[in-house]
Amino acid sequence: MPTVICRSCGRQFYAKPSWLKAGWGKYCSLKCSHEAQRNGARFRCDVCGGEIYRSQKNQKRSVSGKFFCSKSCQTKWRNSTYIGSSHANWRNGEYSYRDALRRTELPPVCKRCRSDDFRVLIAHHKDRNRRNNSLNNLIWLCHNCHHLVHHYKNEAKDFVVPVA
Repeated sequence: MPTVICRSCGRQFYAKPSWLKAGWGKYCSLKCSHEAQRNGARFRCDVCGGEIYRSQKNQKRSVSGKFFCSKSCQTKWRNSTYIGSSHANWRNGEYSYRDALRRTELPPVCKRCRSDDFRVLIAHHKDRNRRNNSLNNLIWLCHNCHHLVHHYKNEAKDFVVPVA
């Protein structure tokens, strides 16, 4: 009766001679076998401090070099880091034309297709100059109509101010 020492946990266990002949019988259980195949490392979550395991592949994928135990912890970190001037889309606060258009008496309805779903409405500059935020230069368009106005000349004729 051959007894073998587990390569993962160090416990002694019985291994059949046929297992040893076939090259098996190295681990006492499936759990030890799976643990031995792991090649990553354990880290602490940067938000809550919980312990997590990350494989080598997932360690390389981390752009920030930080690791999180869940999406909610990652979102908490991201929302605290990328706000205001740290955000990639920050433009010194000068592009708030959607808010300016919202505060006017102009109803939030797409000027082309008459869609009133506010989730898809965006502010369109008639003269295509993003710095010209005067209210007579702004209109509401839905995403679909906005694309059409910017990419098809025959659709744009009613929604663009001709450049002199």
